[in-house]
Formats: sequence, C-alpha cells, structure tokens
Amino acid sequence: MQSVEIGVYVAISAALFFDFVNGFHDSANSIATVVGTRVLRPLYAICIAALANFAGPFIFGTAVAATVGKGIIQPSFSTVDVIFAGLIGAIIWDLITWYFGLPSSSSHALIGGLIGSALLAGGTSALVFPGIEKTLTFIVVSPGMGFACAFGIGIIVMYLFRNQTASRVNKIFGRLQICSSVFFSLTHGANDGQKTMGIITALLIAGGLLDSQSFIVPVEVILASAFAIALGTFFGGWRIVKTMAFRLTNLRPYQGFCAETAGGVILTSMAWLGIPVSTTHAIAGGIMGIGATKRLSAVRWGIGKRIVYAWIITIPASAAVAALVSIIMKPLYS
Repeated sequence: MQSVEIGVYVAISAALFFDFVNGFHDSANSIATVVGTRVLRPLYAICIAALANFAGPFIFGTAVAATVGKGIIQPSFSTVDVIFAGLIGAIIWDLITWYFGLPSSSSHALIGGLIGSALLAGGTSALVFPGIEKTLTFIVVSPGMGFACAFGIGIIVMYLFRNQTASRVNKIFGRLQICSSVFFSLTHGANDGQKTMGIITALLIAGGLLDSQSFIVPVEVILASAFAIALGTFFGGWRIVKTMAFRLTNLRPYQGFCAETAGGVILTSMAWLGIPVSTTHAIAGGIMGIGATKRLSAVRWGIGKRIVYAWIITIPASAAVAALVSIIMKPLYS
C-alpha cells in the first residue's frame, strides 16, 4: 500500500473518530428535552436517538456533505494533511468543551479546524468565502430562529390547551414528545452526520481514490459515518446532557415537544438547503424560547451566556488548535 493511501486511511479514521465524538458531544441535543421532562429514561432516550441519528442521512440526502466537503476550503488546498490537522483541531476542542460541560457546536469546531489548517497552508486564498460567510451567518441566525419558532409554537399550544388540566396536558404531550424527540434526532443525524461524510469524500478525492470531477458521497461512506455518530450518541456526553436538560430551564412535556419540534423544523430546512447549521444552536435557542413563554426569568440567562460565549469562541479556538497541529505535524509531511 502506498504511503499516500495510508495517509488517507489514517485521516479517514480520524474523521470517523470525530464523528463519534460529535455524537458523544451532541447527544445532549437529541435527548436533553425528553430527559429533562422525564418522559423517557436516559438509556431509552439514548437508544432511540442513536437509531434515529443513523437513519437521518438516508432520509434527508447529502447536500450538507457537499457544502462541507467543497464549500469551506478551495479544492486545490484540500490535501490530506490540511484536512487531518483540521479534524484533530476539532476533536481537541470538542473534548475540551465536553470536559467543562459546555454545549458548543461540533459543526463549527470542524469548520474552524479546517479554516485554521487551510490558512496556514495557503493563506486566505485557500478559503471559500461564500461558504464560510453562509456558515457564520447561521451562527447568529439559528439560535434566534430556534428561540422564535419554539416561542411561537409554545404560545399556540398554550392557547389551544388553556382549558385542559395539567395532568391531561402532560399525558398528551408525554406521548407526542417521544415523536418530536425522534424527529429531532433524525434531523440531527441528517445535519451533523453529513459533515463527516463530506470530509471523508474530500479525503478520498485528495488521495486519488475518487473522481475529482464530481462530488458524490459513496454509500459506504454514508453507512460508516452514520454508524459512527450513532455509536457516539449511544455512549452519550452526560456532562452536557445535565447542562441542557436541567440547568438551562425547567421543562414540562409540552415545552419539550415545542423545543424539539422547532429545532427539527429548522434542521430539516437547513439539511435540504445544504447549510451546515449547528444542531446545538437550534435546540438551545428552542429551549430558551419555550422557557421564555412563561416569563423571562424562567430561563437561567447566566447559563445561557456561558453557552453563547462558547459559541463565539468555537471557530477561532478550533482554528488556532488546528494551526498548531499543522505546525507540529509539518516535519512528518516534509
């Protein structure tokens, strides 16, 4: 086996490990509300979320994979060493934020890592600015969309069920929330799982193992990536689950349903449009939005601020880590 192929397969292994960490880190997104409302026990919630994460990419297509694979770095700079360094930067940043229980975005950690390694390799000419601009725009837009959508759905639900007893409402939405949790997990797998598919496809093209004239994600790559994120989701990142499920606001089943439905609607539309939006941003905005339907003080804004700070620094921090990894690894590629 040639050294180039070995490098490609090592980088693909790193990509699949990132996918596992992504599922591990972002399992909070899939199960936070259904665990926080105590509709499902954590183990049951995780199993359902893992299966739905696996199925997501097969339902919603691979438009996001194409955006990540060829819409962040110029094809001429999408080399194995640049992509590998970007992956390592993203993995390190994900593990740091997991350790401190901060629900940062794995998607933006990956994009930040790719930007950092590409900048070191070729400066600003190595970047695809329209794709990066679209991603940065939705860092700001997606939490607001999640907040507004969940707030609106919550107001409608509260009006329609205003004459029902609390126990009746909890019974109805306890069942509905299982459906909304599956829906959100499907869209989570469709959006986040595709990012690794795009990276692996780019690696195969860079290594000369796929046709460079077209960007088609092989079925084997879809299967491997979907399995890796599902496996990571199964093992779960419980530190972040606690932050999202119990510390941000207190949720009832109807509120969990509203937050998950809002997040799923946003992720569905973004998956079809091929925009790599953050599932963390969508669901966190949804949780804060539904919490605010009762009163603004129902949301623990201090925790929310910590989350926002993590969002802001994720891309530059992961870019810096990836650039450092590139410098350390440079002698290996010389």
